[in-house]
Amino acid sequence: MINKNLISKNSIPNNLLNKRSSKKFKKNFKNIFSEITEEIYKNKNGLSVLKENYKFNFNIKELKKFKKFKNLVIIGMGGSILGVEAIYQFMRNKVKKKLYFLNNIDIDQVKNLDKIINKKKTLFLVISKSGNTIETLSNLFSLSLIKSNSRNLIVISEKKDSALYSLVKKFNLNFVEHKNHIGGRYSVLSEVGIIPSYLMGLNILNLRKNLKRHLTKDNKSFLKDSVVKLSQIMEKKQYTNLIFLNYCPKFEKFLEWCQQLIAESLGKKRKGFLPIISNVPKDHHSLLQLYLDGPRDKIFYIFNSHETEKKRMNVKKYSKKINYLNNKTLSQIKNAQKNAMINTLKKNKIPFREFKFKNHNEETLSELFSYFILETVFLGKLTNIDPFNQPAVEQVKLATIKLIK
Repeated sequence: MINKNLISKNSIPNNLLNKRSSKKFKKNFKNIFSEITEEIYKNKNGLSVLKENYKFNFNIKELKKFKKFKNLVIIGMGGSILGVEAIYQFMRNKVKKKLYFLNNIDIDQVKNLDKIINKKKTLFLVISKSGNTIETLSNLFSLSLIKSNSRNLIVISEKKDSALYSLVKKFNLNFVEHKNHIGGRYSVLSEVGIIPSYLMGLNILNLRKNLKRHLTKDNKSFLKDSVVKLSQIMEKKQYTNLIFLNYCPKFEKFLEWCQQLIAESLGKKRKGFLPIISNVPKDHHSLLQLYLDGPRDKIFYIFNSHETEKKRMNVKKYSKKINYLNNKTLSQIKNAQKNAMINTLKKNKIPFREFKFKNHNEETLSELFSYFILETVFLGKLTNIDPFNQPAVEQVKLATIKLIK
């Protein structure tokens, strides 16, 4: 797949595939394509965020008063915060405000935050779909943020009987309803990701552009090729690890979002992939031996960008032994390492995929978020997995509450 923002390609050896299985999955893809296209326009699951006329539960005019805050603290867990972090990291050069993310129970982080920010001059955004996320509530109370009629606190949650919504009503807090049919990991293009993006000063219209590009006639061939091949690999259960080789540091948070999306959506019925983020070329010096000569149970996803570095190295005056570095840029060195990795994977017939973004903007993120959402849902449906639920996660949540009580 090639367009102005994104280049994607698959390199999966034929010996991992089966003609009969390919035929079956291609046939099923056609039926599921129609099903998914219809689901986008029904308020049934997370796919409704891809609608062009998606109706938000907030008014831009009402949000304008919050743009005066120069500091923004976002409190959430998993899908309620990972997408926002991805947007911020990727678009950081465009954001003029200071952002802080509380995405775990980190005692030192909470203590430090209490010291370095002026709470009265900081906007706090608390996000929890269920309204009962124990880590989010714990961080909220640790910072002592709850005050009646607070003007610097916004809550995004479902409108239901929950701990968080009860606080909203009791203390008359600013509230935006989280649609109950959209799961956390699918919510980045909804109020959950769009409100923080607006407050960051980003173009939220571009962040929702081309959401269905991958379903159009000219682009769906890559989507089809990908899910048909991945479905076969997933059914065989031999290649169970997805190694995200990240050659672009600004992409790390996006990969954390992607990690949750894939793991939580497809890890069911003893099936699924384990997505692992590997920052390279750093990890060439610690994990490469295992990657290339260890168990053949890994598919590599290579992520990089067209970013270039203008500054060139002058090494002639130092030593002739490193003359090969003379007049080179850091981006050239990294690109050579990436290409060497690709050539080695090809030589050893190790499956890999490559994703390269060409433009550093909101539209690129829009296409990436929507592509991986669609690919994951298609993959789940083709392998008879419900990509929208998370039954096993609830076990630990309930067990934690029992232990605390």
